[in-house]
Amino acid sequence: MFQHRQLLFEFCLEPYRGLSVCSDSMGLIFTGICRFRLLTCVLAVAGVGQVSSANLSPNIVFILSDDQAWTDYGFMGHPDIKTPHLDKLAENSLVFERGYVAAPLCRPSLASMVTGLFPFEHGVTGNDVDGRNNRAELDLIVREAFHEYPSFIKLLTANGYFAHQSGKWWEGSYSDGGFTHGMTHGDPERGGRHGDEGLKIGREGMTPITDFIDKATEAEKPFLVWYAPFLPHRPHNPPERLLKKYRKLGRAEDVAKYFAMCDLFDETCGELLGYLDEKSLTQNTMVIYICDNGWAAQSTNAADPDQALWKGFALRSKGSPYENGIRTPIMLSWPGQVEPSRSPQLAHAIDLFPTIAAAAGLKAPANLPGVNLLDEAARKKRKTVFGVTNSIHNMKLGKPKETLQYLWCVEDDWKLILRYSGEDTTRYKNVHIWDTATVRLFNVVHDPYANDDLASSHPEVVERLKKRIQNWYDVDSHSRKSLSDQ
Repeated sequence: MFQHRQLLFEFCLEPYRGLSVCSDSMGLIFTGICRFRLLTCVLAVAGVGQVSSANLSPNIVFILSDDQAWTDYGFMGHPDIKTPHLDKLAENSLVFERGYVAAPLCRPSLASMVTGLFPFEHGVTGNDVDGRNNRAELDLIVREAFHEYPSFIKLLTANGYFAHQSGKWWEGSYSDGGFTHGMTHGDPERGGRHGDEGLKIGREGMTPITDFIDKATEAEKPFLVWYAPFLPHRPHNPPERLLKKYRKLGRAEDVAKYFAMCDLFDETCGELLGYLDEKSLTQNTMVIYICDNGWAAQSTNAADPDQALWKGFALRSKGSPYENGIRTPIMLSWPGQVEPSRSPQLAHAIDLFPTIAAAAGLKAPANLPGVNLLDEAARKKRKTVFGVTNSIHNMKLGKPKETLQYLWCVEDDWKLILRYSGEDTTRYKNVHIWDTATVRLFNVVHDPYANDDLASSHPEVVERLKKRIQNWYDVDSHSRKSLSDQ
């Protein structure tokens, strides 16, 4: 595009070449020619600008890790896990160390990111309707209802963006979700459920994404990249070169493998971010980072007698409302537009839709509860963030109360967790069946691992935050109330 503009300016300057003076009569003719050529040049350059006006909209690269605890990065202070590429991204980002997701489970968490709504609003509260029973058939009505809601994907593509899906995607094919390009077919007869072919990204290279970036660039289209690899999610099968880095005397093998997978995920992020640099796209690209939910290795909770109920991962991580289930760093990088810093303010996955819309100069739906994270005044105004946990592998469309397990809120240093006893028909009930207290209160700044329940010693805080939750969500009508007082 720069070359086109340069040729036009050369055309405009041509009459001046080799000329210093001219007669009055010839000067008038010369001046007229120059003005005509200059006008032609201006209009032509303006025309070029119109052709490439989409490039004024920022590209959006959405990086979403899968099953990673909020602590497990170099930039978050982990003493062992190496994440140099994400560390570099953090150096160039507005980093929210206290970010939260709407639900501690991949499918409802992703659905909330996409729509900017809570699970009880968009209807996706768990991973399946009835566990492994009739998955494909029962899921159709869930997906159909979900796709009735606006999403930032559909907003971008409706306004000229190319959009590529890779990695985790639960709601049918990439085209069902509004992407123009992608990997996931979503066909249950071919094993489609939560990403299928898309789950190869990262683990088997990055070519589908880099090819897409080239295609969008050649078409002079702004683009969205949805990079949600199956990393560091199990299977934890890292290359031996990485596993060697983390094996050491006294460290459990499940921990070493997980650490190595975090490292592998970081390497793939480096490939993606490096490609943006290579193609000179970084300057006009907003990179967003978040994790879908937390995770911790089973062996890290071996001293807990309740851990005998569940072998998949540590209790109070994935599937739970504790910090290791719902907390995540959230990062925004956009050179020249977002000042790199560390923010003490609360951020939430529901903020991504309004943030992306604002960055692209588009209008998000008026009913979204999130805030534009680029708007510092809006961030400061919010006092509290909220979330929900339902049964993991069974859900009741239109009846979220029936599978409700927890509601929670975080305000300043405090976190309140309210326990419910919704129906849980699968073995995954053991992730939370041990938790019988109806209310728990923690100071998550001083006690992020929830070792000291302060509910009995601070009843006034419990009552205040309980009212906050009640003012946010009406469980019986499964509807969100106004957030104006939050």
